[in-house]
Amino acid sequence: MKLKAAILQTKVYTEKEKNILQLERILAAGQTEGADLVTLPEMFACPYETGNFPMYAEAEGGPSWQALSSLAKQHSIYLSAGSMPELVETVSGRRVYNTAYVFGPDGQQIGKHRKAHLFDINVEGGQSFKESDTLSAGEKIGCFDTAFGKIGLCICYDFRFPETARLMAQDGAKIILVPAAFNMTTGPAHWELMFRQRAVESQCYVIGTAPARDMDSSYISWGHSIAVDPWGTVLMQMDEKEGIRIVELDLDYVDKVRRELPLLAHRRTDLYELRRK
Repeated sequence: MKLKAAILQTKVYTEKEKNILQLERILAAGQTEGADLVTLPEMFACPYETGNFPMYAEAEGGPSWQALSSLAKQHSIYLSAGSMPELVETVSGRRVYNTAYVFGPDGQQIGKHRKAHLFDINVEGGQSFKESDTLSAGEKIGCFDTAFGKIGLCICYDFRFPETARLMAQDGAKIILVPAAFNMTTGPAHWELMFRQRAVESQCYVIGTAPARDMDSSYISWGHSIAVDPWGTVLMQMDEKEGIRIVELDLDYVDKVRRELPLLAHRRTDLYELRRK
């Protein structure tokens, strides 16, 4: 079985609606024609700044959610809608999550992931960022079902933790989608390396979808959206500019790799525990 995925490395505009209109134009122009799945970047409709997350946040089912659902149905595609700030009202107050939604060809929401590992870093001489200033952490890792089988979903910093990909592979995922916005410090050092590592470890196809680089932004994206196969081969990698690439994923190849190099079957879970003498 084969799946065609269209990876959209788009510019992020300050006007939320302009980002939705950008997607509408791309789909209407047939630039993703033939694709079964369309993927968007992390925070595709919100400039990546901690102060913006509460201002741009919408509840699930809000205007942006409805527009994305409608586009998935209109074009009969699976739409991995990057991520956006999700607003949740609780008895203890408002919470905001970095949330990824996935819609099926009928427009129904079939997947959802709240970023579980918040990006709180301070690299000397490089990038400093603290998502926890305005975001709450999600509590789940998992997959969603499609006509092509199970697909895993996580967001950016989540993918740095090998357990994330491994759990999704164990749950049946043959593809893992990662909307992500690495920066000019971590991108050159770790972007391709990490995606190749996770593809080999999980024996899955992995797709990282990043925003295009904007040098006028306070947070500058590395770009370089990428697709890697289960053997660790880079199928495609963009540069920093806006662009659209379509890749074909042969899901039977996942079975072949796992059969010939049965990493998942050879795991020694009886040993994977730290013990004090």
